[in-house]
Amino acid sequence: MRILVVGAGAVGGYFGGRLLQAGRDVTFLVRRERAAQLAKSGLVIKSSAGDAVLPAPPTILADDLREPFDVVLLSCKAYDLDDAISAFAPAVGPETAVVPLLNGMRHLDLLDEKLGSGRVLGGLCLISARQGDAGRILHLSDVHQLTFGPRVASQGPQVNALAAVMDGALFQARASNDIVLEMWGKWVIVATLAGVTCLMRAAIGDVVAAGGSDLVAALLDECRSIATAGGWPPRPAFLEMALGRLTAAGSTLTASMLNDLERDGRTEADHILGDLLRRRHDASTEDHSLLRIAYTSLKAAEARAARERNSKNTAP
Repeated sequence: MRILVVGAGAVGGYFGGRLLQAGRDVTFLVRRERAAQLAKSGLVIKSSAGDAVLPAPPTILADDLREPFDVVLLSCKAYDLDDAISAFAPAVGPETAVVPLLNGMRHLDLLDEKLGSGRVLGGLCLISARQGDAGRILHLSDVHQLTFGPRVASQGPQVNALAAVMDGALFQARASNDIVLEMWGKWVIVATLAGVTCLMRAAIGDVVAAGGSDLVAALLDECRSIATAGGWPPRPAFLEMALGRLTAAGSTLTASMLNDLERDGRTEADHILGDLLRRRHDASTEDHSLLRIAYTSLKAAEARAARERNSKNTAP
């Protein structure tokens, strides 16, 4: 099975690297600069689960894509999705399975529109990783799980084949028949985590120490209510687990969106928080005020950063 991994950053580099380490047929679709870096230094993974150095991993540039792959593993940021689709589109054939690992659900609408819903599986990952010096992939916890599953019954054979290929790689791969429900569940957690840590500019443990556990619980319930109104109610055990993680004393957990915010970069606010707000049921009497405040705060910070960049670029 030929696997095209779109990008070799923290997520794509980690899971794609582990598959390559296990002897799978993996090619990374990257930009020219990253291709040169990988050719020189290799793909380096630093992890408590085991380090890996993969010399000169197979790479390809978008202009050189000519033939379809069996699987496209997609892990870009939401704001790069349009460009990513244009780049990997030549690799999508009639039998190609696209496995997106983005958070939220908005990306599925765009992928279905551009590629056809039959080609797009459901997918999510749980991992804390970042790209360090010289492009090394730094795995920051003991969690490295990739979950995928069918959105329509006809995708069953592709899911089974993908499960067989991922078996034996140095991460937890799992096929799920409830993948859309699991994606909604992760969205509820990610939106709560991003909303709280970006609004407070602090880690979960700091918010708890400041007496903010009730605010975390209230935002989690707002996000849950939207998922429930949309027909995807999170399971009670899942919500209990989520609340425990999001109110854990001393936790250093933050959303990656906070890192983007603090460096005045682009964020996934529209995809994670804004789209959740847009999916509120018209008949709902809840105002989802905390979610709206968190989203507005992020958009205001983005506007300020854009204004300051523009000011610097136009300064005499």
